[in-house]
Amino acid sequence: MFMYDAHAPVCYSGRVLSIIKLYILMKLHISQIIFSLLFLMACSSNDVEETPVEDDNTTVPDNNLNEWLIPLSQVRDGGPGRDGIPSINDPKFISIDEAPSLLSEEVRIVGVKVGNEVRAYPHYILDWHEIVNDDIKNLSIAITYCPLTGSGIGWNRRVNGKNTSFGVSGLLYNNNLIPFDRFTNSNWSQLALECVNGKLIGQKPEIIKVIETNWFIWKAMYPNTKVLSTDTGFSRTYGVYPYGSYITNDDLLIFPLNRDDRRLPRKERVHAVIDGDDSKVYRFNAFRGGKVIKDRFKEKEILLVGAKETIVSFELDNETSTMEFEYVFNDSEAYFKDSEGSEYNVFGEVISGPGLGQKLQPTNSFLAYWFSIGAFYPTPEIYE
Repeated sequence: MFMYDAHAPVCYSGRVLSIIKLYILMKLHISQIIFSLLFLMACSSNDVEETPVEDDNTTVPDNNLNEWLIPLSQVRDGGPGRDGIPSINDPKFISIDEAPSLLSEEVRIVGVKVGNEVRAYPHYILDWHEIVNDDIKNLSIAITYCPLTGSGIGWNRRVNGKNTSFGVSGLLYNNNLIPFDRFTNSNWSQLALECVNGKLIGQKPEIIKVIETNWFIWKAMYPNTKVLSTDTGFSRTYGVYPYGSYITNDDLLIFPLNRDDRRLPRKERVHAVIDGDDSKVYRFNAFRGGKVIKDRFKEKEILLVGAKETIVSFELDNETSTMEFEYVFNDSEAYFKDSEGSEYNVFGEVISGPGLGQKLQPTNSFLAYWFSIGAFYPTPEIYE
């Protein structure tokens, strides 16, 4: 495995040839060269200028760079620099009928629902931009996606009563995205779910529930969904994965991990439920054919509903813990139902039946590659 130079310059497409020559002189394997070139292409500066997001106040560049909640020696410079991988700050959306041909049924998306407004953010765009700053009704949301840890998480962009936007810092911790907020220049760890450096150090973002699944399932659930357009203001080869064999090559990581838990394959996608510094993961093979699982974690009763491409989880209370639940997805919004006849969508909202209008409490959870959960949360439990 190779590593990026921690002091690599900002990515410019014009330097690709010199990098090839450098790697040849170092006698690196050709697959490593290709992977590095693809990484450089992902943060090429040959872009159209984008209008910056307007915040409620001016940036306060007063970070104490010596104060971090994570080991500074393990914070890696990925190469492109701050905003070298540009966030999408003025997202445009299209209808299902306008969706491009590259949006095939197996394409993975991150989906969100706010009231009756439903939006999908395809991985083939998130792979190149990692953050989308969006406004849905009265909610300002940042869709954060790290292609190196396979983790998609939604954050409220309103921090300390002020709207901000998030950008890609170019820094990584345990191969995971470190966003920065443009109000204070503070650095946040996506998977630690915390501001780890700067004026807001120690603060935790308000998590907005998002669903990761494939396009076929999402459009069956929400035929009126809007889809993030490739009209981003940037020139990218959307539909071409920018990191080569990274997804399928368990041995390929960009930087070392502070913990490398090998109980499961590194790149296996798992559903991770987080509680403080603890976590428990659920594998997709436990949900073959569509299944409901009740489990306990940190003295809480958890309901999990899943199938081949989708897992969702909720905290049960005294009333709902006595109910039985059943997986019922059949190409419509209803995903599961309870023993009293209420049907629920993937966000835990009752959409029909006696409980209409009620909603289950979502867990603090997300999908990610197994190695990243093991790195951020010591010795996670594995559901057997």
